[in-house]
Amino acid sequence: MADVLALEIVTPERLLVREDVTAVQVPAANGYLGVLPGHAALLAELGTGYLNYEAGGKRWYLAVHGGYLEILADHVRVLATAAERAEEIDVERARAAMKRAQEQMFNASLGVDPAFALEAVARAQARLDAAAQKQTTAA
Repeated sequence: MADVLALEIVTPERLLVREDVTAVQVPAANGYLGVLPGHAALLAELGTGYLNYEAGGKRWYLAVHGGYLEILADHVRVLATAAERAEEIDVERARAAMKRAQEQMFNASLGVDPAFALEAVARAQARLDAAAQKQTTAA
């Protein structure tokens, strides 16, 4: 059994990651999955949250939202609807998006579908969480 996994993370717009990693944690639709080399094959729906992986002795973070996840014994492929590296996240913009989404969720007079607003809150929280993790590991 190999000590590494080939990890690919792509969106419709770009390839974000293609490298060998030792571990991956990824948000599936029903909770987080930890993946190590030799994992059982699995196809799952990608959730909203932050994905992290270990490569070269460092941990890297991305915010991801929607899509699919394929796990094989030596390969993890993440096909995300949207994804951002933690270092690319504009924290002030994410905070503003969170505030806007919370206002929409709690103010019915705005006419926004509560499910849509809740999803927007989850996306903003994933971006803020990924950015916060990046900052704590850099210290």
